[in-house]
Amino acid sequence: MEQQILESCRAVYLTAEDLRIAASIIYNAYHDDPLFMDALFKGDKVAYEQKLRAAIREELNELWKQEQALIGWFDGERLIGVACIITQQVPLGDARYWHWRLKMLMGTGWQSTQALMKKESSILEHLPSKDCGILQFIALAPNEQGKGHGSHLVQAVLSWCDEQLALDGVGVFVNNAKQLALFSKNGFTRLTSLTIGKVEGELLFYRGHEDG
Repeated sequence: MEQQILESCRAVYLTAEDLRIAASIIYNAYHDDPLFMDALFKGDKVAYEQKLRAAIREELNELWKQEQALIGWFDGERLIGVACIITQQVPLGDARYWHWRLKMLMGTGWQSTQALMKKESSILEHLPSKDCGILQFIALAPNEQGKGHGSHLVQAVLSWCDEQLALDGVGVFVNNAKQLALFSKNGFTRLTSLTIGKVEGELLFYRGHEDG
């Protein structure tokens, strides 16, 4: 049955019309994420949820404008999963564009914006080169989890990475055992342990196409 479900699925680039649903999928998946909780939660759940929606919306819009890889996992015509990769062709961390900073500042506040930039800077410091991407988001709709979609979405990311001849690979920060197991069994290896803000985790890396 699982195989039949997966045979109807495909990975394609998102269109502008997909971004609203993609943002909703990401919001649900990252609602309790320790990194976002640490960066955005200041004791008010309603305020936190508003900040999280704003952060996801602005980041998706920026990725779209900068023509970064927004991969959708579709079951027929229905978007059920999203993976978003950003490369260092776009200034990241403390070098983020001012228009991004301003929009993020308006949506999340100064301290939260600073925390999000520091997260990226921490990851960038430990990647093997400046020709590496970061997997910013990877998410499945809540009712589609546990069906094997996660591994296929990760494999779609790896396929994309292998096609980018100028890219050395993709890094991802994980902070729980389930994430670690998913990425480890799908080609990612550990670079280092990393603490971002108050959150401890592992920085994993997938090395792209083999040289030669």
